Amino acid sequence: MRAVRRGGARLWDRFAASDPGLLRLTAGLRTVSAIALALVVLALLGTGVNHMVAGAMTAMTATFAIKDKLVRDQAVTLALGLPVSLVAMSLGALLTSQVVAGDLFFIALIFGAVYCRRFGERGTALGLIGFQVYFLSLFVGASTAALPELYLALAVGFGCSAVVRFGVVPETPQRVLTRLRDAFRTRLAQLVSVQIELLDAGPEQLEKVLDDMRRRTARLHETALMIQGRLEEGTSDADKAALLQRRVADAEIATERLGMLLLNARSVERADTLTLHLPHAPVPLTGDWRPAEDDATIALRRDLKALHLLVSRPAARDGGTAVAHIRNRLLGYRDEERLPSAPSGIQDAFRGIGEAARSVLGLRLALDGPQDESDDSPATTRSREEFDAEDIALASSETPGDEDRAGLQRPTTRAAFQVSVGSVLAMIGGEFLSSQRWYWAVLTCWVVFLNTASTGEILVKGYRRLLGTMLGAVAGVALAGLVGDHTWVSFALVLVFIFAMFFTAPLSYAVMSFFVTAMLGLLYTLLNSYSFDVLVLRIEETAIGAACGVIAAVLVLPVRTDRRTDELLGTVLERLGDVASAAVEQLSGGPASDLLGKARSLDTALDELRDSTNPLTYPITPLRGRRQTVRYLVALLETCAYHARSLAATAELVPHSKTVAADPRLHRAGQRIAHNIEVLGAYVEDEGAKGEVESGASIASTLRDDGSGTQPSGSVTFRVLRHLQRLDEGVVGLARPLDVPVADRSESKAVRG
Repeated sequence: MRAVRRGGARLWDRFAASDPGLLRLTAGLRTVSAIALALVVLALLGTGVNHMVAGAMTAMTATFAIKDKLVRDQAVTLALGLPVSLVAMSLGALLTSQVVAGDLFFIALIFGAVYCRRFGERGTALGLIGFQVYFLSLFVGASTAALPELYLALAVGFGCSAVVRFGVVPETPQRVLTRLRDAFRTRLAQLVSVQIELLDAGPEQLEKVLDDMRRRTARLHETALMIQGRLEEGTSDADKAALLQRRVADAEIATERLGMLLLNARSVERADTLTLHLPHAPVPLTGDWRPAEDDATIALRRDLKALHLLVSRPAARDGGTAVAHIRNRLLGYRDEERLPSAPSGIQDAFRGIGEAARSVLGLRLALDGPQDESDDSPATTRSREEFDAEDIALASSETPGDEDRAGLQRPTTRAAFQVSVGSVLAMIGGEFLSSQRWYWAVLTCWVVFLNTASTGEILVKGYRRLLGTMLGAVAGVALAGLVGDHTWVSFALVLVFIFAMFFTAPLSYAVMSFFVTAMLGLLYTLLNSYSFDVLVLRIEETAIGAACGVIAAVLVLPVRTDRRTDELLGTVLERLGDVASAAVEQLSGGPASDLLGKARSLDTALDELRDSTNPLTYPITPLRGRRQTVRYLVALLETCAYHARSLAATAELVPHSKTVAADPRLHRAGQRIAHNIEVLGAYVEDEGAKGEVESGASIASTLRDDGSGTQPSGSVTFRVLRHLQRLDEGVVGLARPLDVPVADRSESKAVRG
């Protein structure tokens, strides 16, 4: 029985890691539960199928539209949403026979719904509710005579949504953050387990192990960013949120760096790990792969398993001296005299284990507060003192928000005009196809503008929706024929598809569109309006709506994909320069700053750039040369970001460490990197900019040229030299895809000033 429970716990941990914070599962369960409850209530009240469909779709809208973080704000938005929906339904019924007036109001409603996004989550939710309920009035054929029953259906839908949201599937920011932290712990443990496999992998298993390590590193990074997005609402004060953010970033960077050190330790020829952490990178080995079995490697494997135990074991189960003994041993590797006699690569791996153990300790202190210190070794005590010093030095600081653009340059205003024009075109085109189903074209035009910021993104989203709609129409034909007149079987399948729709929405828009269309086929069956022609018309209206959306995006206040990516690229370079300069300054003995906060801002900007380049790297893009260039550019930026994060993590140790001293020479060594990043940023902002990227002698050689010789392995210079060198090479490498001239300064020692 115990084995079954352990197996179930492991299975749940895997599922929780695949859905960090159980956000997708919760969204699907809450929506399906609200719909099911609304259907049961309306069935008990004896309403017709049309009104049951209206109530179910209202419950769905009221559930997914509201995104406020705080429970109090959710309740206020939900309360305001009911009168908005009643007004939208009333106008839909009153204007159903007034074609011109109805169309004009629909366009005005669309403009207002999009414009309201500028007022935050509540404005977005109320605009979405108004649009969806007006669309619902067209879908069910609302009339003035049926308004009383429709009002009842709307009220039941909102009421059931409230019951499920606040009673059946309650959600608080603190609970979400707790689940995200558990997911982070699980993914951290999974990454360490793959690193253990790396020690024993032979040549035939190596590529698979490295792919697993890249994938789990990316998932860990994804969870860390999700935690960052939930910190403000899920913690009691800003200082605690900032502290937790630093500890999460520290644990992520330390564990990622440990993987690099392990690969170096196991490679005879000291593998080039410049792009190891990137997806689809080639196996970076140049020599024979030797999973050695000497004493140092056996001890390394043992200590990796001990680290896995520390990571995966909750703090509440840390009682006894065994765990404290393991923690003390691992933290002892932060002292040079405690390292085993082994080649330098193996010693680096032990140092990495020590820093990873320190990051786990810091994460536990941030999450669970002070712990029992009775069994601490001197190394553990020193680590706690370093964290205490960091906590005292950490001061809350507000990050200034981006300046809000005015007039037509404001994204919400621009999108409102674009969607309105696109909807007019979709309305006209849809009317030519069908005077009764034209609103499907308008709906498609509406949704392709959601969460998009450039013409290319709209084009890709329209293509994905059309692809999902075509496949969903085929499934709808088959299901409608199988279900026939079985009403409750149809409703059950509708619930299954709605759950799948919400669960897959963050993963694939095409898959979500498939489930939406299949669900609509079943709804048409319930409304006795199903036919093969209707589903074909659905595809045609979708194609018209997507095309009209793209036309509007191109002609009305367009935001070219190239322009948007250039803006985001400039932001990434600026933040990369901030992290690199601040880290080198602190490594040189300068004042302490929130380096991990800067590193997380860099990660956020890089994720936005990566998303914005999707239209340029999409498989169907005809510009294959540009696609390869963009992929190369993003890969180099990811490499630079990784080494900048590693510099920041090491620099964080310097002000409070008693064993790691600053090296003033690093300030001079980092000047070339800072200069090159500035030149790249200037060229991105203005193609006519002047200046050259400087390349030349390696940073390591410039430090040796001052007569100080080789650096001791425990010095801060030794720890960061590889990251500085790789960052310098990566920044110089960015010059080629950006068409920036490069000057070789080898003869002048390659370092400015």
